[in-house]
Amino acid sequence: MRHFLMCSLGILFLFSTAVAQKPDQLSSSEIYHSLQKLNFLGSALFVAAHPDDENTRLISYLSNAVHARTGYLSLTRGDGGQNLIGPELRELLGVLRTEELLAARRVDGGNQFFTRANDFGYSKNPDETLEIWNKEAVLGDVVWAIRQFRPDVIINRFDHRSPGTTHGHHTASAMLSVEAFDLADDRSAYPDQLSLTETWQPKRLFFNTSWWFYGSEEKFQNADKSKMVDLDVGGYYPILGTSNNEIAALASSQHLSQGFGRLSERGRQDEYLELLKGNLPSDIPNIFDGIDTSWARLEGGAAIGEILHAVEENFDFENPSRHLPELLKAYTILQNLPDDHWKKVKSKELKNLIAEVTGLYLEASSASATTNPGGQVQLNIEAINRSGADMVLKSVRISSADAAIDPDIPLKDNQKRNFELTLNVPPNTEYTSPYWLKEKGSLGMYKVPQQELIGKPETPRAFKAAFEIELNGTPIAFEKPIVYRYAKPEKGELYQPFEVLPEATAGFSDKVLIFADGNSKQIPVTVVAHADGIKGQVQLQHGDGWSVDTGSKSFEIAKKGDKKTVFFTLTPPEQENESYISPIVKINGKEFTKELVEIVYDHIPNQSVLLPSEAKTVRLNIKKAGEQIGYIPGAGDEVPESLRQIGYNVRTIAPGSIGTGSLAPYDAVVVGIRAYNVVDELKFKQRYLLDYVKSGGTLIVQYNTAGRWDEQFKNIAPYPLTLSRDRVTDENSPVEILAKDHHLINFPNTITPSDFEGWVQERGLYFPNEWAKEFTPILSMHDSGENPKKGSLLIAGYGKGYYIYTGLSFFRELPAGVPGAYKLFANMLSIGEAGD
Repeated sequence: MRHFLMCSLGILFLFSTAVAQKPDQLSSSEIYHSLQKLNFLGSALFVAAHPDDENTRLISYLSNAVHARTGYLSLTRGDGGQNLIGPELRELLGVLRTEELLAARRVDGGNQFFTRANDFGYSKNPDETLEIWNKEAVLGDVVWAIRQFRPDVIINRFDHRSPGTTHGHHTASAMLSVEAFDLADDRSAYPDQLSLTETWQPKRLFFNTSWWFYGSEEKFQNADKSKMVDLDVGGYYPILGTSNNEIAALASSQHLSQGFGRLSERGRQDEYLELLKGNLPSDIPNIFDGIDTSWARLEGGAAIGEILHAVEENFDFENPSRHLPELLKAYTILQNLPDDHWKKVKSKELKNLIAEVTGLYLEASSASATTNPGGQVQLNIEAINRSGADMVLKSVRISSADAAIDPDIPLKDNQKRNFELTLNVPPNTEYTSPYWLKEKGSLGMYKVPQQELIGKPETPRAFKAAFEIELNGTPIAFEKPIVYRYAKPEKGELYQPFEVLPEATAGFSDKVLIFADGNSKQIPVTVVAHADGIKGQVQLQHGDGWSVDTGSKSFEIAKKGDKKTVFFTLTPPEQENESYISPIVKINGKEFTKELVEIVYDHIPNQSVLLPSEAKTVRLNIKKAGEQIGYIPGAGDEVPESLRQIGYNVRTIAPGSIGTGSLAPYDAVVVGIRAYNVVDELKFKQRYLLDYVKSGGTLIVQYNTAGRWDEQFKNIAPYPLTLSRDRVTDENSPVEILAKDHHLINFPNTITPSDFEGWVQERGLYFPNEWAKEFTPILSMHDSGENPKKGSLLIAGYGKGYYIYTGLSFFRELPAGVPGAYKLFANMLSIGEAGD
């Protein structure tokens, strides 16, 4: 997978995003900041629909200025979005965007939660959204999140009262939050949850409004603000050496796949909260006014508050370990209190603080990045006390495995102790992979049978190391995930998660195989070893009508990490057909059917995703004219690979290489999605593209988004063309062919309404809504209840050639193997050969 290097500002505690797995080591001022948070017992939950919907300014303000325990509930993982930094789409993009959210939370100090809702793409109405999502199930997930997190205050990012004015997912997220506010405390609502949690009633519900929701700043200035709270979230934090706005900008910039990298800001920033439920705070702008956020909130907690507030008032920045006796006393009292939500939360925070003030460093690192069920791996155990505290390492135990040591030795000041431990991995250990992808879900919902997993951002790690430490005679267990630590000369020390993988995985280089005629193709199947010395057989499963040359192929791989490719000859049926092929790897009586996809970027931890290994096979009767295609990449798509599948010679064109006559060798040139939005250099090359058309070439421009480009990009066509936000989100919406006699519909393939069957996610997006008379609209389509949209595919003659603009979602349809999309795209590429 592609790597992406981001620039870290390097100014904030816990904010080293390029080494996302590296253990936290805090300065004295950062420890003091943790202590301030420890002494605040209040929670706020921010609710919206997607990654990057969250207001990082407000989350950071609540976490770092108010010191509240702050969470963000994103109903989806952003699977339906697009990716500006790499090839991941759909479920893989959801994994990437999940990790970007977690990276953002490491910056702003919040917690992250999800529901099982699948981001199926743009929705114009919340009714459609809730029907596809399964409203009752997602509402239950919101109720579950509230009962688990127990927020005193809930803040919605979107307005529940304005359906149809924004993305249907946005409005639906607010509607579900409003409903869940009351249901969370109703024992008759989702009673099955109550065996694992308790009811909870938040005190206030707000809508995070702004002038944008009112249509203009003037309208917002004149609006009734009697039920609004105005928060200045632009404050400066001397303890951290930065401002809230700077933290928020860095947090938001973790959403790199969506192009959210931005400049930091400073100065006053107002955020408005409109009260929807509960009573308006008397002490504005304190949104926790009237809610006990002190230690007295916890039965028996007042004594703890006295101890910890005294520590805060007299904090020793030069020697924080001086406060260890008081912290241990508070910890002991806390453990003896009745079981309570806040007891669990604050015990974890207090243990972390105890480790921080003593400079206690604990690590369990593996000798390799991965292992297998039934395998064995060596662990290096490191423990060091960097204070004068009386400390003894009693034991280290690995969860879910019979592996432990009992050194029972003192940890003296700044004297590192290392131990080796053999981890024998139980044979029944589950593989590492996102839990929500383990079973096939529906269009709108992921399938997660275990209630305890719902809402978690990641799959809990299979193995953790529990260090039992005795501090001044007080036993405390510290839990650390097993990590893989290594170094690269060009990057230094690196950390990544320790993964459990199958002994072997297998996959195809192409996820869609197009057979444009009846000829056979060589199909490579690549087997990857995740253990040393494996050998076995590979079989290729296929659909009816397809045939393969042999039943199985043998392979043998000596070293872990190596690959072996075997080839099968696949023959298609005579008639048009869609099917799937999948490999089965057999080793010592065990079968493996998964493919491993690794997602590797510098701003998130490495991700191992196991998916069913399969490729779609499509037998097409497709015709084409022309051979040489130039492709100018935009925001990233798989269209070039798809065109190669049907026999085109596709060459990627670097914008810098475009000049007078440089495009002449190509029968057609295709501009990738959002190229004019993301490739600045194109503004200097537009005249060469139009000259190419004028001289007889065919230029196909795929969709761009209006308003997100340089002013010089407004003239992307040879004639006036205005882009809009018009889109058709229903992939099954009827399509009318307007220009039935046009070459684009009839050469070399005849396009009929049946060619628009089987499309995925949407018809298209950002269609032009105004164009010059020189353009011919080819198609008409619309979502239910809307006026026809005729701008999805426009063509105009210019000089001797053709200019085509299309908002149709070919970037989704071609990688999905949609036959009609291939035929239509072939016609666009062939238009220059159609004649008069």
